[in-house]
Amino acid sequence: MSDLQILLISIGVALIVVVLLYNAWQDWRARRSMRQSLPDTGHDVLMRDAAPRREPVWQAGRPAADESAEADPACEAVIDIALAHPVAGESLAEALRSITRVGKKPVRVFAEREGGGHRAEALPGESYVSLQLAVVLANRSGPLTAIEWSNLWTLAQNLAERFEGLIEAPDQDAVLRQAAELDARCAAMDAQVGLILQLAQPRPVAAILQAAAEAGFVQARGQWAWMAENGLPRFALQIDAAEGGSAHRVDLVLDVPNSLPDDQAFSRMVAVGRDLATRLDAHVLDDQGRTFQDGSAPAIDRQISALYDQLDQAGFLAGTDRAARVFS
Repeated sequence: MSDLQILLISIGVALIVVVLLYNAWQDWRARRSMRQSLPDTGHDVLMRDAAPRREPVWQAGRPAADESAEADPACEAVIDIALAHPVAGESLAEALRSITRVGKKPVRVFAEREGGGHRAEALPGESYVSLQLAVVLANRSGPLTAIEWSNLWTLAQNLAERFEGLIEAPDQDAVLRQAAELDARCAAMDAQVGLILQLAQPRPVAAILQAAAEAGFVQARGQWAWMAENGLPRFALQIDAAEGGSAHRVDLVLDVPNSLPDDQAFSRMVAVGRDLATRLDAHVLDDQGRTFQDGSAPAIDRQISALYDQLDQAGFLAGTDRAARVFS
């Protein structure tokens, strides 16, 4: 080994020693500074008694919990709008107020809050970063049409322009194809069964409704209905006359997809119909206008029960919000 190599090695070792000594000195200075800045308590500051635990409490003015309602891909098509900047709930609510339907299809709007969570409506005091416009794919008016989908697109574009948003939506052909398939499936499971109470002579509507109330009907969801124990309608009462006029006929209608599943759904309506017919001096007819024979009720019960099963298996359990969206 040459003298030059020995010299270079010596210099390298010396430099390493200097760096190590400098780091040790810096560490000693830092520890001394920390000891001087901490109070002399006689014991380790990390082992002090912890402060009492404070349970979280609800404070007025805080946002309510996120809503559980959300778009339903089984029966709705969705257009997403990502907003470039958070938008105040007050501004968003005003813009969304008129968006309720396109053509004959209802539209639901969902807003994602800044920081997470979503609402079925924009609320004051919150900010939102994205929107969803959800339109039902099919209902009793038929499948979603190209015009209805185009109208929803227009609404989405207006919102995107107003709030600097970016739109993301499924292909129109795929949406319309899904709508047609859903319409065909649900049409095969849709049924409304009725009874007619033919009055011996016309009666004022007010008198008919009073008799219905005495028989157990209540006014709910914009109609007179016979309610189940859980508050869902079993069947409805319909009168084809103005409120202040008179009527000679009363209809009882069991809307199968929108009623509570029941093995004796029709027999129950027959029993109530007989009672109301007695109160109104009316004759009970089937929905074809023929004298109703009580002996046919069990067979109709079985048919309706089978339909309830089909609806459940298809994912549209009767009496649920999903069934109501499609069978309306």
